[in-house]
Amino acid sequence: MNYLLGLLIGALAGAHASTWGMYKDSPHEGFTWAKYLRSTWLSAVIGLLVAWWTRIDLTNFSNIAVFFAVVYVTERALMEFYKTFLRTEDQSKYFIPMQFHIFGKVVESKSSRLWLGVAYLGGVLAVVFGLTWFQDAHHGMSEWAVVLIIGSIGGWISAFGGAWKDAPLEGFHIFKFFRSPLMALGYAIILAHFSYSYLFISMGGLGYTIASTETYKTFFFPSKPRGKFAGKPIVYADMLSTRQRFVPLYVFIWVGIIISFVLGFMGPHAGLLS
Repeated sequence: MNYLLGLLIGALAGAHASTWGMYKDSPHEGFTWAKYLRSTWLSAVIGLLVAWWTRIDLTNFSNIAVFFAVVYVTERALMEFYKTFLRTEDQSKYFIPMQFHIFGKVVESKSSRLWLGVAYLGGVLAVVFGLTWFQDAHHGMSEWAVVLIIGSIGGWISAFGGAWKDAPLEGFHIFKFFRSPLMALGYAIILAHFSYSYLFISMGGLGYTIASTETYKTFFFPSKPRGKFAGKPIVYADMLSTRQRFVPLYVFIWVGIIISFVLGFMGPHAGLLS
């Protein structure tokens, strides 16, 4: 039963990411079910693996809130790694290149991108193991001090990565740079009531930050092309209406997230700050 729930919650996390991605990209790239369901299938597998690895009780709403975020950020990390360092495609359709670039100039060499990807992966793993080491160390700090330290780590990774990719072409924006760390910290404080894991609190905070910022950019400004397509023509105008059919699913998932938070606090829960 727990593995089935892991599969289902993982699929919902992937469907969330699939939907905002499709909503923003489909007017420029078109729509295919294979592309739309890519994140859904990947997240379902991730959900199954995380449920198996952690043995987390997914009949508990507070655990569901944490689990969703962990699956979400893992899927996003894998997909962005693939797009940035492994995938090769025509970048002329983008205003901001999706492949690794230096100040807007794409690194064309596959081997160079691969080595850069290995270095980036090493940095991410260093953060992961650093959080694990920090939890195992006897630092003697208060729980609130710990959360304030670890809570924004994922957000800083996102902030620096986004600045590297977007700022050379869009310009540097102070609010945008600090937005992710502050939001990640806010979500981390909530998740710290549901989990003792430094890794899950920190990375889960980033997961919900991505979900929230993408929702804001996608659905609060539906007529504004996402950054990577800025100034590019709308090729598939029919998708402007077709994409609306997926909005109820997106709202349903957000309602489920909110319910998991509310019932998580109302029901049995335990964490660093509980």
